[in-house]
Amino acid sequence: MSGKSRNGERLIELDVTHPLWDRFFWIAPLVLVGTLEADGAFDLAPKHMAMPMGWQNYFGFVCAPRHATYANARREGGFAVSWPTPEQLVQTSLAAAPRHEGTKPGLAAFPLEAAASVPGVVVPGASLQLECELEQIVDGFGDNSLIVGKAVAARGREAVLRDPDTDDAELIRDAPVLAYLHPGRLAFVAETQAFPFPKGMRK
Repeated sequence: MSGKSRNGERLIELDVTHPLWDRFFWIAPLVLVGTLEADGAFDLAPKHMAMPMGWQNYFGFVCAPRHATYANARREGGFAVSWPTPEQLVQTSLAAAPRHEGTKPGLAAFPLEAAASVPGVVVPGASLQLECELEQIVDGFGDNSLIVGKAVAARGREAVLRDPDTDDAELIRDAPVLAYLHPGRLAFVAETQAFPFPKGMRK
């Protein structure tokens, strides 16, 4: 079934009995979630269904209960999040490789550091690092769950942090943001413009 939009362009009806998210491109962050394994080793997993949960320093990401990240965060009560730089793209890709005999050989490509405040791991050189205590896990989104933590520590490279003396557009141009375009593409966001917020708009 199809129709037409107001400008006459053909609209295609999508089958909502199947997942929609591979039918078009959508922009998401690309982060690395670092957790502590039961044997004391570290695990690192790329996630793109990840975002702040409101304005009070809560952060959440989607994960399947069958994944080690889910089990580790639940068991240890925390996780860490690193925002990779464009230069860390290859290592980020390797972190997505499947496990082999219970381990991820690709993690050897990363110099990892233990998080200071939670059971987890951060990536040195990442644009931003967040350390979160587990707040809650919400199961039941089909095969997936939402894992939410509250930031108890955070740090960022000076080049990516906003400063009243630096123009936002210039900051982003000098330190492009790595973005994931699902499914299977990426972008380096460098050219931006201010959003035309209406007068009086509030968070």
